[in-house]
Amino acid sequence: MTVHIIEDDPGVGDSLAMLLGQIGHSARVYPDAESFFEAPPPSSSDTVIVDLGLPGLSGVQLIRWINGLKKPPKVIAITGQSNRNIMEMLGDEQPAVLLRKPLTEELLVSHL
Repeated sequence: MTVHIIEDDPGVGDSLAMLLGQIGHSARVYPDAESFFEAPPPSSSDTVIVDLGLPGLSGVQLIRWINGLKKPPKVIAITGQSNRNIMEMLGDEQPAVLLRKPLTEELLVSHL
C-alpha cells in the first residue's frame, strides 16, 4: 500500500511521510491537488490523506474526484479548521475519515 499525502504545509507533509515510513508504509507527498493529478492515479489498495485547506483546487474537490474513481482508495481528510468551517467546506461531501490536526500517531495508524 502506498499512502499519498496531499498537504500544502511542507513540515506536516514531511512529518507524515517520515512517520509512515517508520511503520513500513511507502509515502508520497504532494504540495497541492494539481501535483497529485500529474502522478499516476492511486490504486484501490492505497490510502490518500488530503488536507481540506489546500490552495487552488480544494481538498473537498479532490475527495470528490477520488470518490468518483472506478475503484477508489481509502480517503482520510485532515484539517486544522474549526467545526463550523469544516461543515461549510464539506457540505454533503463527507469523507470516510476526518481527523483534526494536530494528528497523533496512534489516531492516524488506527485509520490506515
